Formats: sequence, structure tokens, C-alpha cells
Amino acid sequence: MKTYISILRGINVSGQKLIKMEALRKMYENMGFQNVITYVQSGNIIFSANEEEPNILAKTISDQIQLVFSFDVPLLVLTIDQLEQIINDNPFANNTDKLSSHLYVTFLSSAPDYSVKSIIENKKQSDEEIHFFHHAIYLYCPTGYGKTKLNNNFLESKLNVVATTRNWQTTNELLKLAREIG
Repeated sequence: MKTYISILRGINVSGQKLIKMEALRKMYENMGFQNVITYVQSGNIIFSANEEEPNILAKTISDQIQLVFSFDVPLLVLTIDQLEQIINDNPFANNTDKLSSHLYVTFLSSAPDYSVKSIIENKKQSDEEIHFFHHAIYLYCPTGYGKTKLNNNFLESKLNVVATTRNWQTTNELLKLAREIG
């Protein structure tokens, strides 16, 4: 069995697409996944599965959420190695001038066509910073993620991929939990 991290987009936000983590954990277990752990209410699940392809897992889980909870939830599934690579490649992480509480990672479902980079960069506020990577976008938002225009909806509309964002602490905690069961 291999350990995976699934990151759901848009659940339990502003009273929309409400899913209790206990119900989500049970759904994963009923699908035959093992070592299922949820982390915070925003749809972060670590689990073990026999399937080797993250995209197949993402589709299977998404279909099951539709069946069980009756709404569509985009999600991404990452391996421990993929998450570790994304964390290691964050250009802002070791910069002592940047508060880690202002760091965010926008996870992307696939490597996008970054030909629209300049359009995205022009949308950032003067104190924000953005860095593009294969399957992630790193954001430094000193006024908070809630105030940035570089949100999931904007990035998805420009890049034509599923995007979901986590703060730096959550991102690192997911890796820690995955390593513990992996």
C-alpha cells in the first residue's frame, strides 16, 4: 500500500458543500482505503491505497463524493514525494524576511500552460509575491489570503486546471501526518 494526500476544493466554506470530516473519513474507509486521517475541516485526508495512479484515485474519490454527498467536489491526490517536492521548492520558505503565516501554496491538478503568467502577475497587489512551479503556485500574501485577487477561482479561470490553496502550516502538517502513516 502507498500513502496519499487528498486535498478537496471548496468544502465547508461559507456554509457551502458541508461535509463532516467523520463522514468523509468513513466514506474513504468504505472505499477500502486504510490509515485514513482527516486534518482540519477544509478537506485534507491522508490515506493508504493499493492504487498506484493519483489521478485515478482523484476521479474515484470525486465520483464517490458525488454519490454519497450529492455534489461535485474537485480534488487533488498527491504522493508523499510530490508533496515533499512542492514543499522543498517553495522559494519563500527559507526567506527570513517572509513570515510563514503569510505563505500559501496553490496546488494544481496538472501542469498548466503558463503562457498567461503576465496576466496573473498583473493581478497581484503591490506587496504580494507569486512564484510558479510545475504543479503549484507559491503565494506570499502579507495582508492575508482572503484579500488577494490571486484566489482559486481566478487562477482556475486563467490556467484551466483545478486549483486549491492551503496555508504553509497546513501544507507542512499534511506531509508530517503522511510520513507518520507512510
